[in-house]
Amino acid sequence: MDIIHLLPDSVANQIAAGEVVQRPASVIKELMENAVDAGASTIDVLVQDAGRTSIQVIDDGKGMSETDARMAFERHATSKIAKAEDLFTLQTMGFRGEALPSIAAVAQVKLTTRTAEQDLGVQLCIDGSHLVSQEVCSCPVGANFEVSNLFFNVPARRKFLKSNQTELNNIIQDFERIALVNPAVSFSLSSNGNCLMQLPAGGALQRIVGIFGKKLSEQLLPVQVETSLVKISGFVGKPEAARKKNTSQYLFVNGRFMRHPRFHYAVMEAFNHLIPDGDQVPYFIFFQVDPANIDVNIHPTKTEIKFENEQEIWSIIVAAVRDALGKFNAVPTIDFDVEGRPDIPAFEASNLSNVKVPRVQFDASYNPFNSHKESRKPSRQWEKLYEQATIKKTPEFPETPESQATLFPASQEMSSQHYQYKGQYILTAVQSGLMIVDQRRAHIRILYERYLRQMQEHNAATQGLLFPELLELSPSDAALLTAILDDVRALGFDITPLGGSSFSIVGTPSEQVNPVAVVQQMVESVKQQDGGHTDAIHYQLALVLARNNAIEVGEVLTSVQMETLIGDLFQCENPNLSPSGKTILTILQQEQIDKMFN
Repeated sequence: MDIIHLLPDSVANQIAAGEVVQRPASVIKELMENAVDAGASTIDVLVQDAGRTSIQVIDDGKGMSETDARMAFERHATSKIAKAEDLFTLQTMGFRGEALPSIAAVAQVKLTTRTAEQDLGVQLCIDGSHLVSQEVCSCPVGANFEVSNLFFNVPARRKFLKSNQTELNNIIQDFERIALVNPAVSFSLSSNGNCLMQLPAGGALQRIVGIFGKKLSEQLLPVQVETSLVKISGFVGKPEAARKKNTSQYLFVNGRFMRHPRFHYAVMEAFNHLIPDGDQVPYFIFFQVDPANIDVNIHPTKTEIKFENEQEIWSIIVAAVRDALGKFNAVPTIDFDVEGRPDIPAFEASNLSNVKVPRVQFDASYNPFNSHKESRKPSRQWEKLYEQATIKKTPEFPETPESQATLFPASQEMSSQHYQYKGQYILTAVQSGLMIVDQRRAHIRILYERYLRQMQEHNAATQGLLFPELLELSPSDAALLTAILDDVRALGFDITPLGGSSFSIVGTPSEQVNPVAVVQQMVESVKQQDGGHTDAIHYQLALVLARNNAIEVGEVLTSVQMETLIGDLFQCENPNLSPSGKTILTILQQEQIDKMFN
């Protein structure tokens, strides 16, 4: 009995969609790339519920005829290539012919399109690879794709989608990548009716400013080099723009975003000894290479690309970035400290007459062996100093019977006397031995639980600022802050949106010093939280604020402060571990201490 058979097209498309359509951002990426290939000058993206409910991509490209609109949803149907040799001369973003049929297999799609040669357009409605309707309609030139109910027929895939905020961040990320490499095209992105980004057509630097703000553009240096193998252009950050994480780093080849760890290492190699180890600098580098010398047909996402002359291009990148750093004096020069140096005048022959011969003066009658002169006798004042030293007692260690008794309490568990060691640890005697507490970790734990209670009870105190602080974020970070704004306000921040990506901080918690930096850290922390659940967001916000307001290592504490810290620590739900899971306190057992002196 024969058991091998062909799969239905709908099943085959769903299998292909597993690689091509992984999340709502994948749909937007494919539709935007098709719009760019169609020669669009304006591309608008609208999403509802981070793409779960609806995704709409509208462009003013050349559009499609009625026949092409039907064929576009067939597997491996494409206008980009016709034969195998065309894979080595690709000038378009797409070429596989898998995107539209994969999207239509797992969603409900409505396409409205018209070409300039036609008076009327066509509207197609497809539901899970099945054509529902096709009719003539009036519409502008271009294409309007509306994708609804993504993964409605694949509940397992829909169930594993992340939170709306996480999916929206992925959408913004893919949107930015395509917008960066196509500055001549006007883009807009809206979420739930709110415009997140409006990017007019312009140059590469103008597009970077539109996405990441003017502050980043002031830290960039242009890179430009042209060889027979590759043409490289773009921008790299100055050494002072280096950060530990979350830097904007983009590589593009022939108008396509790519991930290339080796080329990333080449850029960082140029900054060797200029930035601390582990820091990253922003960069936006665009490659123009002969399509015959690269292979983009490795993965359906087309972000992994192989280069024929990889080693040579690696060397060119390092040289180009170093040249940019040197040309704009970004490399620090040796500068000796001249403060307090003597003013040495230049020698002039005309001043020779004013030069005087130095004279040496001495006492000719001085005789060191002359015994009639009084010899100095050593002072006996040191005895008085010694007497004072022997009776002087330090205030922290009074030698009294009462203090000696409190060091080794017999009836109570913890001593009321605490000692600070090297500004980091608090030592106190307990019944079982000697307890050592990390003062910073203890304070982080205390503040962390306090802030969590404030968010739950909404009773945080707010102190108004005399001069409001201006907070400017990237569009993606601004969207994230807007989503968590109620939680941030519950901590005592008073933040008012100013429109776009700007906010005004008019009030902060009473102990806050640098509100702008703290809010930025909160946004970055939540951005890295993949789950996006409310409790996880609260934990991240409380932890960031606790770390910023906790006492630092080396800070000297009074006896009252140490007593308060220890008391508050043992009122916490978990006094043993910090919020990040590190040990707060340990006890050196009495038996261990006794063994040290045996």
